[in-house]
Amino acid sequence: MIQNELKLLLMNQIKGKIFSNESMKKRTTFGVGGKAELYIFPKDKNELKIIINESNKYDIPIFITGSGSNLLVSDSGFNGVVISLSKTFKKLSISDTLEIDAESGVMLSTMVRKAIKKNIGGLESLIGVPGTVGGALVMNAGAYGSEISNFFISANVINLNGEEKIYKKNDLKFDYRFSSFSQNEIITNIKFKCEKGDPNDIKNLRLDSSKKRKQAQPLNYKSAGSIFKNPKDGPAAGFLIDNVGLKGLRIGGAEISQKHANFIVNHGNAMANDVLELIKIIKKEVYKKYKILLDLEIKLLGFNEIIIKELNNDKN
Repeated sequence: MIQNELKLLLMNQIKGKIFSNESMKKRTTFGVGGKAELYIFPKDKNELKIIINESNKYDIPIFITGSGSNLLVSDSGFNGVVISLSKTFKKLSISDTLEIDAESGVMLSTMVRKAIKKNIGGLESLIGVPGTVGGALVMNAGAYGSEISNFFISANVINLNGEEKIYKKNDLKFDYRFSSFSQNEIITNIKFKCEKGDPNDIKNLRLDSSKKRKQAQPLNYKSAGSIFKNPKDGPAAGFLIDNVGLKGLRIGGAEISQKHANFIVNHGNAMANDVLELIKIIKKEVYKKYKILLDLEIKLLGFNEIIIKELNNDKN
């Protein structure tokens, strides 16, 4: 198989970890999904380029992930190479001028905790948001009025041709749960500029954010976080889903959370197809009652293009 040839080539060239036929149940916070042909943690930028170049030679598709916190993988898995920077791209520093330099595999919660220790204000509401810093920037993660792009200065990326580029803030567009980073680019390093905050205000906001998250979200179950983006105009997605009576609906091992309707939780034996069916029902029922087409916040991997386009409201 090409997979074996590629694996042997990469094993001779990189020191990072390589896994064959890796179960994505272990690599996503949802705990569902089939196997990835190859799952790789590159050691550094040079190894990342080698993986990209060798995969391109074999015409093997590549998917970039962080900690797998915003991802639904199909039951049939992914016939390609999954690259994660979450175990290796972990350098983080905060200067005396409150500039944060983070590699993209740093966990967002780690960066926020270290920023709080430096009395940096503005990031504390992100303390419980799962995932890596790179993933958070791509989706412009936010919570309780704060978005990570508010502090962004620049990012180093490598595209799927192995070429490096630097983006400044003015080069990109950010919106609610959106950035204009290309899907064909891998963020490796990010710089943020922050400001001092009042220690008491920071502490109170952090505690308040954590309290709200524990009260509102089903944190004791496996999930991918919010399934849908909130509509730009009008009520939140969770409110709409609750109001069409879908809270608690269960298919197989997957359930629309009774605590927060915009979460689908895994009771331990959920299949990706169970989640998929619930997503379809939500979209159908919300549109029927409100004429609102909800947009997915999670990413899909390993599904056929027809399903991906349908669930992402892509009519082309």
